Amino acid sequence: MPFPGGIGISGLRVYDWPTVDGLCGGSPHVHLTCAECYYVIGGQGSVQTLTRRGFAETPLREGTVAWFTPGTIHRLVNDGDLRIIVVMQNSGLPEAGDAVFTFPAEVLADAENYPAHAQAGDEESARQRRDLALEGFLELRRRVEEGEGAALDDFYRSAVQLKQDVLDAWEKRWRAGALASAERTGEQLDRLRDGDIGHLGAADIHVMRAEGPQRFGMCGRLDVHDPAEGSSPHD
Repeated sequence: MPFPGGIGISGLRVYDWPTVDGLCGGSPHVHLTCAECYYVIGGQGSVQTLTRRGFAETPLREGTVAWFTPGTIHRLVNDGDLRIIVVMQNSGLPEAGDAVFTFPAEVLADAENYPAHAQAGDEESARQRRDLALEGFLELRRRVEEGEGAALDDFYRSAVQLKQDVLDAWEKRWRAGALASAERTGEQLDRLRDGDIGHLGAADIHVMRAEGPQRFGMCGRLDVHDPAEGSSPHD
């Protein structure tokens, strides 16, 4: 069961591993169909972004809320114990497939081997994935800053091509989550106009807890939340 509105949520401790450009942080990547929001709960750092507007760097401090739309290439930088609550569209789809790493162009063009580069089951493979994504990100940033207009479009087209086979699955997730939630609100409004209070009688509280140990996510160590069994105290 997703959070209200069909969203997903995760706790994130951004990687503190150093990189070739002297910064610490996560793997640059993009989401093709989901917006994502960061609520900073501790530490400090920044999020670097690449869009048609160019390169930007947004400071992140405790209490900052920053969000971005699909197509925003982003890289989290950790200046010290950066901890974030991540709020995601479509029942957490950004962590369940809607992400393409900014690997070098030749890796993105190799659909058969891209998935092997994108997996990370331990710290070593997560570091390797991050470093490969950073290599491509820095090259893409250079091209954008030098005014190469086709740079972003080339990356977007490669990213979309990689995900063609899973778009139907994404649509099912959206229909079962965000769309169903919006339609349910419409149904409730109709009932209220008729004086029907039936859905209010089903009121309850639900508890979410972290699902097992932290995972090696794209940008840091993740606490992924799923509904706890017997989550209602009244069951």
